[in-house]
Amino acid sequence: MATDFTGSRFQVLCYEQVDRLNEVMEESIPVHGRGNFPTLDIKLKDLVRVVRDKLKSDDMNVRDIRLNGGAAGYIISNDQSYNDLDLIFGVDLATTSDLQKVKNAVLDSLLEFLPQGVTRMSSCSLKEGYVQKMVKVCNEADRWSLISLLNNKGKNVELKFVDTMKRKFEFSVDSFQIQLDSLLKFYEVSGDDVSMSEHFYPTVVAESVYGNFNEALYHLNKKLIATRNPEEIRGGGLLKYCNLLVRGYHPASSADITTLQRYMCSRFFIDFSDIQQQKIKLTNYLSNHFNGDDTMMYEYLQTLFKVVDNSTVCLMGHERRQTLNLIQQMAYEILLNQERKARNKHLQMQQFDMQQNKLIVDQVFYGYPQYGFTYSYAVPRGYPPACPTCNQYTPT
Repeated sequence: MATDFTGSRFQVLCYEQVDRLNEVMEESIPVHGRGNFPTLDIKLKDLVRVVRDKLKSDDMNVRDIRLNGGAAGYIISNDQSYNDLDLIFGVDLATTSDLQKVKNAVLDSLLEFLPQGVTRMSSCSLKEGYVQKMVKVCNEADRWSLISLLNNKGKNVELKFVDTMKRKFEFSVDSFQIQLDSLLKFYEVSGDDVSMSEHFYPTVVAESVYGNFNEALYHLNKKLIATRNPEEIRGGGLLKYCNLLVRGYHPASSADITTLQRYMCSRFFIDFSDIQQQKIKLTNYLSNHFNGDDTMMYEYLQTLFKVVDNSTVCLMGHERRQTLNLIQQMAYEILLNQERKARNKHLQMQQFDMQQNKLIVDQVFYGYPQYGFTYSYAVPRGYPPACPTCNQYTPT
């Protein structure tokens, strides 16, 4: 059992949880390159260490390093799957030059993982080859930067550098953060010769920024949807909410669900008021979270359509119809894509059957195969003579 502080936002991880965390940190994650850029196989613990050292060498103060989101939930619960690996570096971003230092630290770190024999690349080339997206937010309440590394299987590595962030979670189930500093220190002190065991492992603390750790863990284990003040979330958490519904989650409180959905829709359309913005946002979300699964994407769009149709109260009639038509059109395109794949597969099977029918028997072999050894036996008197061509005995 894990040691916990009742009613607290913190919990000390037990050995099984720390062991799972170690497995995640030791796992090699492929960072795929665009075009002819080689794939980089990077252990998460090595990436964290190199980025941290680059920041410190450039006089950046790193307050702490945390694992966030789905991977943290998997480590704490063990019943959840995860896609993205989200890392949070607590740093000071007082000036624009600090933001540039963060970018340089990540790109310079990628150079350390290039395969042997590959020519060193410029920062611009590394950005084009390995970075999926870069985001900078600088205002009174928020000051942070995000760099996402490319993974073709949807398991993206996201490095977030946070000075201040007003809203740190969308829903209680993704509010977990695991502090990695003690584990990183363990790696440095123990080296490769000493392995972790039930009687020798570091003390690792996890936090739920939702507020109550036990409540958030209960929501995660029971697949319940709960949040606070969704109007504070960029996009209202609408897309993530529909994703949770598709994956079998249910609202923790049915009494508040109508109000919750209205707040989410209102904030989404405030942040993405233009139909083109909505299309770009939705397209990127599907690409990043469903890894080409047409069935799941279609179900997701159907769910999103129902929520928007039932809970949108802030749009004019034609704007609402415009958004619903966009969702329907995207769902229709996915259905067409499914039919296209099915038709192509059917044609391939037809071509295979035709090729099978055209096969011509070249030789026919009789008897048992000989596996590199010889044997002899006596032929009974009066047995028919052997065929001179195939050495098989034939009746007279």
